Amino acid sequence: MPASFSDRLLAWFDQHGRKHLPWQQDISPYRVWVSEIMLQQTQVTTVIPYFERFMDRFPIVNTLAEADQDEVLHLWTGLGYYARGRNLHKSAKIITEQYNGEFPDTQEALEALPGIGRSTAGAIRAIAMQQHAAILDGNVKRVLARFGAVDGWPGQPTIAKDLWQLAEALTPTARTADYTQAIMDLGATLCTRSRPRCSDCPLSADCQAFIEDAIARYPGKKPKKDKPIKSTCMLVVQDAVGDLLLKQRPPSGLWGGLWSFPECSPEEVDQTLEQLSIGARNINHLTPFRHTFTHFHLDITPIHVKSESNRDEVAESGRLWYSLQAPQSVGLTRPVTKIIDGLTARTIDRQIES
Repeated sequence: MPASFSDRLLAWFDQHGRKHLPWQQDISPYRVWVSEIMLQQTQVTTVIPYFERFMDRFPIVNTLAEADQDEVLHLWTGLGYYARGRNLHKSAKIITEQYNGEFPDTQEALEALPGIGRSTAGAIRAIAMQQHAAILDGNVKRVLARFGAVDGWPGQPTIAKDLWQLAEALTPTARTADYTQAIMDLGATLCTRSRPRCSDCPLSADCQAFIEDAIARYPGKKPKKDKPIKSTCMLVVQDAVGDLLLKQRPPSGLWGGLWSFPECSPEEVDQTLEQLSIGARNINHLTPFRHTFTHFHLDITPIHVKSESNRDEVAESGRLWYSLQAPQSVGLTRPVTKIIDGLTARTIDRQIES
């Protein structure tokens, strides 16, 4: 079965596979690694411009290692899951300092780097190093769960173990790089989550889910759990020239290392402004909104504060005045960019009205 599976998949890939994605050009361990990290839980169309900007600024691992984290996170702003960007930066430093800028070529050494798991390490080895290695990203899990009728949610260890065994058994020793790209492409273009195009699939004759007419059953869905709801106020402090006060988040945890507005509870607004040495001239509540994380919802109430304080009074480590006219290259949280976009739109509206 493995030879038949890979032969048919590779024949389909030769005719229909994607071969012009940015990370498929000038293939190197570095480019494959960055693309694999960016593509985790993120659509290809979203990733492409981010990958191109990232490569323009950091063409090799050494340039990434030498950069400030702020600049790395600035280029990551909008991609989400910011731990990925922080781990890229950490791993680049390790590769530069401990491996002289060359990627280690064993599964164990790659997995020891921050943010690189079993599948990402396999992709680097298979695609960039021409080694025999299996992968199991989201698209591949779906293809294999349907092909082998592997019942259950792939996030469960026992189900993941079964899928890994299937992935390793089906990965050929020849053309492993093409096969790796082919099975990802099949999941992305034909064996999609909804409305899969089984009639065009080269594997449908042996696909157990197709034979059983049970495509929708595989892969099993994650058990649903109600997400808890948390709330916060974000103090959108703006000075006389229109710059905004931002604070840097702690290096780890939620939005680690990113810049955001000072936060507090509704009861602590006055106290927090006093602690920030902000003399408020005008306070307005902006439209509340919800930001959803993987494990909880965060209800955000932005409070716009026009300040007349001397900027030097609030200038200290971990804070900055963010210019809307000449934005600094720092990583911003998604709620910050949303609020800034709203402020900018209101300013434009007022200018039009006047």
